Amino acid sequence: MIPWSSSAALSTRRTFLGRSACGLGTAALATLLNPRNGFAAQSPESRQSPLAHLAPRAKRVIFLCMAGGPSHLETFDYKPKLAELDGVPMPESYTAGQPIAQLQGQTLKCLAPQTRFRKYGASGQEISDFLPHIARHADDLCIVRSMQTDQINHDPAHTVMNTGTSISGRPSMGSWMLYGLGCETQNLPGFVVLTSEGGRNPQPISSRQWHNGFLPGRYQGVELKSQGDPVHYVRSPEGVSLAQQRELVETIGALDRVRNETVDNPELATRIRQYELAFRMQTSVPELMDLSGETRETLQMYGTEGADGSFAANCLLARRLAERGVRFIHLYHRGWDHHGDLVPYMNTCCGLTDRPTAALLTDLKRRGLFDETLVIWGGEFGRTPMFQGKGKHPGRDHHIRGFSMWLAGGGVRGGVTFGATDELGYRAVENVVHVHDLHATMLHLMGLDHERLTFRYQGRDFRLTDVSGRVVREILA
Repeated sequence: MIPWSSSAALSTRRTFLGRSACGLGTAALATLLNPRNGFAAQSPESRQSPLAHLAPRAKRVIFLCMAGGPSHLETFDYKPKLAELDGVPMPESYTAGQPIAQLQGQTLKCLAPQTRFRKYGASGQEISDFLPHIARHADDLCIVRSMQTDQINHDPAHTVMNTGTSISGRPSMGSWMLYGLGCETQNLPGFVVLTSEGGRNPQPISSRQWHNGFLPGRYQGVELKSQGDPVHYVRSPEGVSLAQQRELVETIGALDRVRNETVDNPELATRIRQYELAFRMQTSVPELMDLSGETRETLQMYGTEGADGSFAANCLLARRLAERGVRFIHLYHRGWDHHGDLVPYMNTCCGLTDRPTAALLTDLKRRGLFDETLVIWGGEFGRTPMFQGKGKHPGRDHHIRGFSMWLAGGGVRGGVTFGATDELGYRAVENVVHVHDLHATMLHLMGLDHERLTFRYQGRDFRLTDVSGRVVREILA
């Protein structure tokens, strides 16, 4: 009898994985040819992750990121006192010792709200004239006026918003969501990113903002291009048949089998899954992008003719992705860095995003998806109450001590304004909500306990909310 040993066990595992590679690749092709076969035919319930801790209130998240930092003082947080003090030096009691990005050493003067606010809906929520379409959904929105974050420059602030820390290399919130819940679709990535731009100084968005970090690679977000082919090489080259692809998969499987005789590759399972997904995306992605089934009224409501790279087109795609079971859909619109020319660029950015955002909410409602979809709107931080004179017209600097975001759908109370900043809109002073609290609440609504959703890495149990965060139960329906 040959004695059992760890090396023998490793060899057996390698052999199993090696032999499995080709078989799974072939199975992927069979699934492409007949979607009723294999894993794709299983019910969503059979694919639920064992990490789900709570009864979920939402099935998916659509996160609308206004990258650059929209001014809360021109959107959702009206300050009449700030209007009274327009042009007056900012009281030093507010700013002494506080982080100010580009106003150090300058005379700080108050800048009045640059637009009018009105009350909307039965709830009477105050929303600015820059956002007339979103304002019509006032009774659906939970406006949080007391947000705070930790980083005052764009890239680290995005990193905090997306990963819960300013340290690069940590998993993004969409990756944590997939890790905790898995994916309801097997034909598209479970975490999809779409980007658009328009406005002042569109800040670059690094792909590490949707990276899986130390989580397994299958949880990484996938960026779909808004113009042209949404995924590079998703279409088979001319003259290449499925039979030829089958031969390629079998050859790769044979190579994997040889390689795994000597090397134990922990990412093999991820690679196999990605090969399978790539096969299925050859049919699912063209179908996703085919808008011929959308009515003229729907296209006009969003303000797009199709995949034109606009935020409007991306909002329509977000609804289509939601219908197809994508778990986390992240839209970035770059152009909200309004250090100068605040009014012209607010008109530009709101003109590009207000109508399609409202259309998305309307469309989710009429398709029965609103109550099971958590929609979140906001930027990486807000803007200062103080004047900044870059450009022909005044603007506002970066600000982290108080800003606004809103949530809607998926278990959130509508028609509610939560928290408050001081009378000049400088600091959150009532029911402060940190980014960690936002993450904890989002996970809670998806059925995950943020304190139990952990991953051990380098001897420590990590989580999205790090060592803090609370569920903001006051805003739950």
